[in-house]
Amino acid sequence: MVFNSIEFLIFLPTVFLLYWFVFQKNLKLQNLFILAVSYIFYCWWNWRFLSLIILCSGINYLAGLLLASNENQKNRKLILAISCIASLGLLCVFKYFNFFIDNFINAFALVGIHLQARTLNIILPVGISFYTFKALSYTIDVYKRKLEPTKDIIAFFSFVGFFPQLLAGPIDRATNLLPQFYTKRTFEYDKAVDGMRQILWGLFKKIVIADNCAIQVNNIFAGYETLPASSLIFGAVFFSFQIYGDFSGYSDIAIGTSRLFGFNSMRNFSNPYFSRDIAEFWRRWHISLTSWFRDYLYIPLGGNRGTKYQIFRNTFIVFLVCGFWHGANWTFIVWGLINAIYFLPLLLLGKNRKNLDTVAQGKILPGIKELLQMGTTFLLATLAWIFFRADSIGQAFSYIGKIFAKSLIATPNANETTILPLLLIMLLVEWLQRGKQHGLEDLKMHPVLRWVIYYAIILVIIFYGAFGNRNYIYFQF
Repeated sequence: MVFNSIEFLIFLPTVFLLYWFVFQKNLKLQNLFILAVSYIFYCWWNWRFLSLIILCSGINYLAGLLLASNENQKNRKLILAISCIASLGLLCVFKYFNFFIDNFINAFALVGIHLQARTLNIILPVGISFYTFKALSYTIDVYKRKLEPTKDIIAFFSFVGFFPQLLAGPIDRATNLLPQFYTKRTFEYDKAVDGMRQILWGLFKKIVIADNCAIQVNNIFAGYETLPASSLIFGAVFFSFQIYGDFSGYSDIAIGTSRLFGFNSMRNFSNPYFSRDIAEFWRRWHISLTSWFRDYLYIPLGGNRGTKYQIFRNTFIVFLVCGFWHGANWTFIVWGLINAIYFLPLLLLGKNRKNLDTVAQGKILPGIKELLQMGTTFLLATLAWIFFRADSIGQAFSYIGKIFAKSLIATPNANETTILPLLLIMLLVEWLQRGKQHGLEDLKMHPVLRWVIYYAIILVIIFYGAFGNRNYIYFQF
C-alpha cells in the first residue's frame, strides 16, 4: 500500500477513527492496534516478507534484553556484534548477494578465469534498509547506555514496524520514537491539523512535482543519445526535483500521518536546494540517514578528530557506504564518491561547518553571493544525480558528454517546459517557509483565505497531478 493510492485514502481515516475512538483508553491495546495495522499495511505489498520485519525486530529486542542483563564488556561487545551481523546479514542477502556474485565472476574473468555461478532470483523487500537501520539504532544505543532496554515487546515491535515510516523512513531513532510508545497519547487538534497540512503538501510534491518530472526524465534518459544538449540539461534538473519531490513528499506524508496519531517524528528534509555549500546540503538532505551515518559510523571511525588524512578517510568511507546503501550498483558508489570529493575543499579550508543558519534569515530575498552559492551547490548536486539516475557508469559519462555538445543552445521540446510553472510555485512556497518544518506550516491568515489555499492545492493535484506512478524512488532502497 502506498500513500498516493485509493487504498490508503480508505485505510488512513479508518485506522484514525478506530485508534482514537475505540482504543484510546488502553495504551497497550492502542500499541497492539498500531502493530496490527502496520503489519496489514506492509502485507498489502507482499505478506511473505513480513517475517523479515518480525525476525529483525526479534533479533534486536532480544539483544537489548541480553545487554541489560550482562555487565561484562566482552560479552556486551559479542552481543552487539551478533545483533549487527544478523540484522545486516539479512539486508546483504536480499540487497547485495547478486551484486557481489556478479562482481566476483567479473573480477576472475579479467584474468582469464571464467567461473560458472548462478545469481538468485531475489525480490528486494520494500523498506528493508529503513527498518533494519531503525532497529539497529536501538541495539547500539542500548549498548552505549544511551537508552534503557525495553521489556515491552509490543511497544518495540510497533516502533520498528510503525506504518508511516515502514517503507521509506524517516529512520527515526529509538531514543526519540520508542519512548512515545510508553506514554498515553491524547488527541491534539492543532497537531492533527498541522499533520493534515503536511500530508497535503507532501501529496503536492509527490503527485504534481515528482511524478510530472518523472515523465520527462524517463523520456529524456531513454532517448538521450538523439536529443539536444538543452533537453539533457532539463532531464538532469528535472531529476533533481523528481527525487526531491518524491522523497521529501513521502517524508512529509509520513511525518504528517505520525502526527495524526500523536507521534512526533524527526524531520527528514530541510530545503536542501537552498543550501550554500555541499556540506549544508547534506545537513538538509535525508537528515535521518545522514545523521545515522554520522553517529554510528563517522564518529566511531574517529570523526573529525585526528590528522587531515584520517578525517578525509572517514569522510570517504561514510559517503561510499552511503552510496552503497542506496543500491547494489556501481553508479551509487560513484555518486557517493563524487559527493565525498565535493567535501574535500570544505574540509581543507575548515569551512564544512560554516553555513549552519537559514539562508537569508530575516530577509525576503537572498543576496547576490548567497544566490550564486545556492546555484553552484544545486549544479554540483545535479551533476552527481546524473550518476544516481543512470543505469550504468558508462551511460552517466555519455549523458554528461552530450550535454557539452554544440546543441547546448538548441531549443528544447515545448513539452519539457510545461512543468516549470509548478516547480516555481513549489520553490516559492518553500522559500517563504524555509525556516519552518514544512511548506504549509505557518499560515497565519484569515480562515477563509487559508481554506482557499487548501482547495487550490487540492485542485492543482486533481488537474495537474500525474496519477500513473504509484511507486516512490526510495522504495528500491
